[in-house]
Amino acid sequence: MSKIKIQEVIVVEGKDDTANLRRFYEVDTYETRGSAINEDDLERIDKLNKLRGVIVFTDPDYNGERIRKIIMEAVPTAKHAFLNRGEASPKSKTRGRSLGVEHANFEDIQKALAGVLGSYDDDNQFDISKSDLVKLGLLMGSDSRKRREYLGEAFRIGYCNGKQLLKRLELFGITLEELEEVMEKY
Repeated sequence: MSKIKIQEVIVVEGKDDTANLRRFYEVDTYETRGSAINEDDLERIDKLNKLRGVIVFTDPDYNGERIRKIIMEAVPTAKHAFLNRGEASPKSKTRGRSLGVEHANFEDIQKALAGVLGSYDDDNQFDISKSDLVKLGLLMGSDSRKRREYLGEAFRIGYCNGKQLLKRLELFGITLEELEEVMEKY
């Protein structure tokens, strides 16, 4: 079964939510890591919203609603998808009693996302390779960590390790030309 591709970045609370969504969809997510959402997160979500659109898809509990309200205030044009408590409940007693996107099945997720999904434009010509990152000193160099920190601040996309860098650059739609321009100033 080929997965449905989602253009927007879906904002979720954690990695289990991401894992469940990726069982059914080809999707990029932004994880808030629980209820600890800060100004940097909001800035990144706003930037992603302008680039690709975001869908806030948090758990139907106190923390999920709290995160949703904070994002709604900071990024009023973000779309929102909702699960009800029954759809987000664990299906087996061994999975705990927490509510979450990670427990939802395909049909319930599909229903929740149906009204907010855009069509996917796959013309994103991402042109950065791992060898480009090595040439720019962002991977496998003695100061590559410092270079990645600089890069994260310059693009305002946050720090990420070498393993995650390529994915983060693609997520934010950064081109090789933009990357080279910023790294010239390092």
